Amino acid sequence: MYGFDSYVAIGDSFTEGLNDALPDGSFRGWADRLAEILAAGRSDFRYANLSLRGKMLDEIMDEQLPIALELKPGLVTLCAGGNDIIVPGADVEAVVERFEEGVAKLREAGIPVLIFNGPDTKVLSVMSVLRGKVAIYNTHLWAIAERYGARMVDLWTMGPLHDRRAWSDDRLHFSPEAHRRIALKSAEVLGIPVEGDWREPWPSEDTPSRWIDSRRSDLAWTKVHLLPWIRRQLRGESMGDGLSPKRPQLSPLVPLEVLEVAENTQQQRQQAS
Repeated sequence: MYGFDSYVAIGDSFTEGLNDALPDGSFRGWADRLAEILAAGRSDFRYANLSLRGKMLDEIMDEQLPIALELKPGLVTLCAGGNDIIVPGADVEAVVERFEEGVAKLREAGIPVLIFNGPDTKVLSVMSVLRGKVAIYNTHLWAIAERYGARMVDLWTMGPLHDRRAWSDDRLHFSPEAHRRIALKSAEVLGIPVEGDWREPWPSEDTPSRWIDSRRSDLAWTKVHLLPWIRRQLRGESMGDGLSPKRPQLSPLVPLEVLEVAENTQQQRQQAS
């Protein structure tokens, strides 16, 4: 298990795993994938994922951080603040200060911390306007990592994430393949040997994108994703309202392959009956 016997993930939709969907409608995501790597098939490895879509930084620090501190796992991953800084007029400096408070508390408790900076949105039409704000936030995160001895997963410089296929249609969440690569990158930062290379180039595209297709895509995205998001912000609503974390307690990690076998067995029994 490479020195980690337990792992707690805290954060928002990125860490919950949107949009890396499983057959039952739940989400896997890079954190689950990383937990599987850390566990290396051992039954005594324990994992909790407290993250929840739509959570702002204050909510993560008030609701999730105290639980992580109480559990005292062998590793905590923290990615937060993205939902805060994309809000028009957000004070990046204030967000950074709150983020640093959380990292400081975890490190004072002797818990190893893995943090993530924001990805480069240059490839995303419309969302590219956030690049400057994300870059400023990232610079502060690097300084925090250095001050407290936290390790950093540098999403901004991950070449494969600069491809539009790394993103879901909503341009806010990663595709399943991107989640897989981020898990591999995270393991690498932790010094854990893995099978597979997150740097592997994407396959060549048979049909190049056209300007008119991009404009139509922008209009559809604005109607389906951007406007509903703005309305939720104005109403003080969140995608996570009424939902609970998918793994609220430290518990043994059941490998995905075992779950798939169990699900297939149950389906066969239902069909037989």
